Amino acid sequence: MSQVFRALSDPTRRQVLQLLRKGPLSAGELSEQFDVSKPTMSAHFAVLKEADLVHAEKVGKSVIYHLKLSVLEDALLGFVHSFGAGSPAPKSKKESAK
Repeated sequence: MSQVFRALSDPTRRQVLQLLRKGPLSAGELSEQFDVSKPTMSAHFAVLKEADLVHAEKVGKSVIYHLKLSVLEDALLGFVHSFGAGSPAPKSKKESAK
Protein backbone atom coordinates (compact mmCIF):
# COMPACT_ATOMS: atom_id res chain seq x y z
CA MET A 1 0.00 0.00 0.00
CA SER A 2 2.95 2.35 0.60
CA GLN A 3 3.76 2.28 -3.14
CA VAL A 4 0.22 3.47 -3.89
CA PHE A 5 0.53 6.40 -1.49
CA ARG A 6 3.99 7.24 -2.83
CA ALA A 7 2.47 7.35 -6.32
CA LEU A 8 -0.44 9.49 -5.13
CA SER A 9 1.83 11.93 -3.29
CA ASP A 10 2.79 13.71 -6.51
CA PRO A 11 0.32 16.15 -8.13
CA THR A 12 1.47 15.25 -11.66
CA ARG A 13 0.77 11.56 -11.07
CA ARG A 14 -2.63 12.38 -9.57
CA GLN A 15 -3.44 14.42 -12.66
CA VAL A 16 -2.36 11.52 -14.91
CA LEU A 17 -4.79 9.26 -13.03
CA GLN A 18 -7.52 11.88 -13.39
CA LEU A 19 -6.95 12.02 -17.16
CA LEU A 20 -7.05 8.23 -17.39
CA ARG A 21 -10.44 8.16 -15.67
CA LYS A 22 -11.87 9.33 -19.01
CA GLY A 23 -10.29 6.39 -20.82
CA PRO A 24 -6.97 4.97 -22.02
CA LEU A 25 -4.40 7.42 -23.41
CA SER A 26 -1.02 7.02 -25.04
CA ALA A 27 2.16 8.14 -23.30
CA GLY A 28 2.42 10.93 -25.88
CA GLU A 29 -1.14 12.13 -25.30
CA LEU A 30 -0.54 12.20 -21.56
CA SER A 31 2.84 13.92 -21.89
CA GLU A 32 1.31 16.69 -24.00
CA GLN A 33 -0.76 17.72 -20.97
CA PHE A 34 2.32 18.57 -18.88
CA ASP A 35 5.18 21.03 -19.21
CA VAL A 36 7.90 18.53 -18.26
CA SER A 37 10.43 16.47 -20.20
CA LYS A 38 9.66 13.04 -21.62
CA PRO A 39 12.16 11.37 -19.25
CA THR A 40 10.36 13.00 -16.30
CA MET A 41 7.01 11.71 -17.55
CA SER A 42 8.54 8.26 -18.06
CA ALA A 43 9.63 8.31 -14.41
CA HIS A 44 6.08 9.23 -13.35
CA PHE A 45 4.66 6.39 -15.47
CA ALA A 46 7.14 3.97 -13.89
CA VAL A 47 6.02 4.94 -10.37
CA LEU A 48 2.36 4.50 -11.36
CA LYS A 49 3.09 1.08 -12.89
CA GLU A 50 5.12 0.00 -9.85
CA ALA A 51 2.15 0.91 -7.64
CA ASP A 52 -0.06 -1.14 -10.00
CA LEU A 53 -2.32 1.87 -10.58
CA VAL A 54 -1.96 1.74 -14.36
CA HIS A 55 -1.54 -0.93 -17.00
CA ALA A 56 0.74 -0.20 -19.96
CA GLU A 57 -0.07 -1.83 -23.28
CA LYS A 58 2.32 -1.67 -26.24
CA VAL A 59 0.43 -0.95 -29.47
CA GLY A 60 2.79 -0.57 -32.40
CA LYS A 61 5.22 2.19 -31.46
CA SER A 62 2.90 3.62 -28.80
CA VAL A 63 2.38 2.75 -25.17
CA ILE A 64 -1.24 3.01 -24.08
CA TYR A 65 -1.97 3.52 -20.38
CA HIS A 66 -5.12 2.23 -18.70
CA LEU A 67 -6.27 3.14 -15.19
CA LYS A 68 -6.61 0.22 -12.78
CA LEU A 69 -9.38 1.77 -10.73
CA SER A 70 -9.99 -1.35 -8.64
CA VAL A 71 -6.42 -1.20 -7.27
CA LEU A 72 -6.87 2.45 -6.32
CA GLU A 73 -10.24 1.76 -4.70
CA ASP A 74 -8.85 -1.19 -2.72
CA ALA A 75 -5.91 0.87 -1.47
CA LEU A 76 -8.09 3.77 -0.41
CA LEU A 77 -10.63 1.49 1.29
CA GLY A 78 -7.82 -0.28 3.13
CA PHE A 79 -6.50 3.07 4.28
CA VAL A 80 -9.93 4.17 5.53
CA HIS A 81 -10.52 0.87 7.32
CA SER A 82 -7.11 1.06 9.01
CA PHE A 83 -8.48 4.04 10.95
CA GLY A 84 -11.69 2.22 11.83
CA ALA A 85 -13.75 4.39 9.51
CA GLY A 86 -16.27 2.81 7.20
CA SER A 87 -17.00 -0.11 9.49
CA PRO A 88 -19.79 -0.27 12.02
CA ALA A 89 -18.92 0.91 15.51
CA PRO A 90 -18.82 -1.81 18.15
CA LYS A 91 -21.97 -2.03 20.25
CA SER A 92 -21.82 -0.76 23.78
CA LYS A 93 -22.53 -3.16 26.66
CA LYS A 94 -25.99 -1.57 27.07
CA GLU A 95 -26.89 -2.14 23.43
CA SER A 96 -25.62 -5.74 23.54
CA ALA A 97 -27.83 -6.53 26.53
CA LYS A 98 -31.03 -5.53 24.71
